[in-house]
Amino acid sequence: MPFLTINPFHRKARTTQNKNISAWFIALSAIFSTSVFADTLTPYRAEYEVSRKGSVQGSALRELTKNTDNTYVLTYQSDIEWMIFSDERNERAKFKMNENQAIPLEYSMSRKGTGPDKQYNLVFDQNKKQIFSSKNKHPLKIDWKADQKDLLTYQFQLRQDLKAGKTSFSYPIIDKNGNQRNYDFEVDGKETITLPIGNVETIRVKRLYDNNKRQATAWFAPEYDYLLVKMYKGKEGIEQFQVQLKQYDK
Repeated sequence: MPFLTINPFHRKARTTQNKNISAWFIALSAIFSTSVFADTLTPYRAEYEVSRKGSVQGSALRELTKNTDNTYVLTYQSDIEWMIFSDERNERAKFKMNENQAIPLEYSMSRKGTGPDKQYNLVFDQNKKQIFSSKNKHPLKIDWKADQKDLLTYQFQLRQDLKAGKTSFSYPIIDKNGNQRNYDFEVDGKETITLPIGNVETIRVKRLYDNNKRQATAWFAPEYDYLLVKMYKGKEGIEQFQVQLKQYDK
């Protein structure tokens, strides 16, 4: 989960503020989770509200669909506005399942709004063991790892591992710049929380950072197939945003 390192709601000069808001949206787009954990998955649709200090700033939608070739497509769409800032984002990940593992095939992202528009694609060639980026003419110069993910499929794998009973997680990620990074998490306990959809029993998961300045916590609900139902992101104890599930349909 590529969480940001600054507070987007701190008033600064417009250029810096635009970068901060853009980083916020990037972090938000990558925090949501995906579907159930088996080689045969159940398509679903999940709607979320995005807020800060109780004020709704936008919404997001997640959908999982199955193709006729037994691959899956996870899509994410968001529409967020805060003061003079806006962000519309679309992400798409195509993957297949093999022995309870999500195998990435393609990933794409496009966004428009405040700041520069962006668009890029990644292709995971599982046969040649190479990764291609729309920003590079040649395959990325990185070590191939069988368990590496893109910015959406790692979230699916986290849910899958959580459902399997694991309590700590580490995933090698390929980001939009073609860099390889590791995201680490651990189970932090169980909690009953109140959401727009009602009271929900959850498992709380925290992301592990190399310092205590940033905080990121996600709540997953076993009764919703371990879907992410709430997420909190903060820096130095100050809330940056919160995400809550408001509707879920299979």
